[in-house]
Amino acid sequence: MEKVAFIINPFSAKKNYQPFLNELKKKVNNPLYYVSESIPGTDEFIQAHFEEVDIFVAIGGDGTISTVAKNLINTEKILAIFPAGSGNGFSNETQFSKNLDELLAKIKIKNSRKIDTFTVNDRLSINVSGTGFDGKVVKEFEKTSRGFKNYIKVSLKTFFNYKPIKVKFFDEEYQQYNGRYLMMNIANTRQFGNNAYIAPKASKSDGLVDMVLVKKFPLTYSALFAFRMFTKRLKDDEYVTYLPVSEISFKVNTKNWHLDGEFNKIKSPVHVKVQPASLSILI
Repeated sequence: MEKVAFIINPFSAKKNYQPFLNELKKKVNNPLYYVSESIPGTDEFIQAHFEEVDIFVAIGGDGTISTVAKNLINTEKILAIFPAGSGNGFSNETQFSKNLDELLAKIKIKNSRKIDTFTVNDRLSINVSGTGFDGKVVKEFEKTSRGFKNYIKVSLKTFFNYKPIKVKFFDEEYQQYNGRYLMMNIANTRQFGNNAYIAPKASKSDGLVDMVLVKKFPLTYSALFAFRMFTKRLKDDEYVTYLPVSEISFKVNTKNWHLDGEFNKIKSPVHVKVQPASLSILI
């Protein structure tokens, strides 16, 4: 295992990473690992071991995975995942489970494939990023102890008070979609996490992202929206619009974004661009 490094986010998995580390030490002789103290610390660890390591394993949620991935973009280094987040959207979409034996078997075989990533004003995203309602939800969610129940509570509380965002596209072909929206999401994969499929037809290897525009809908539609989202049946209708794009620019009257579930402040104008086949993933 001298060509593998394990990067652990100690704040994931309800701040209880020790069982994973104990199991890792039992099954791997003298593993190379780092318990992350900060994003700069993670970056420094990866760069310090970049030459001798082939596979970097992110132990955490989508934010942790994205932090590791940004160091591997457009290289031959391989990203692997042990999911330990609250939603685990990206690991669900890339078939990584909470089974260390299964992960170690994949590492031994060392098969990989290239997938797309994208940037929002040059900031990397690998899964789903967005603004509007869900950007606000992530901001409020980070004030809690996380977990799916808290996410639902924050979502419901935010929904009733949230004023739609204003979106204005620069490209003439998209200006017909200028308007007010509950939220805007850019999806490289199909789901936020917890099997909530915001973009059921999105592909992480087609050179495109699905831009999902959702108008504020009445309470009578909310049950149908939720049902469709959790059964992979969301589609274009009077409230939901899908725009497959490789690159797009627009203005939006909020700075509150989430990138792979992590809160970010991003100023307009906003430029989204796909980076085709830019990240190697263990399979």
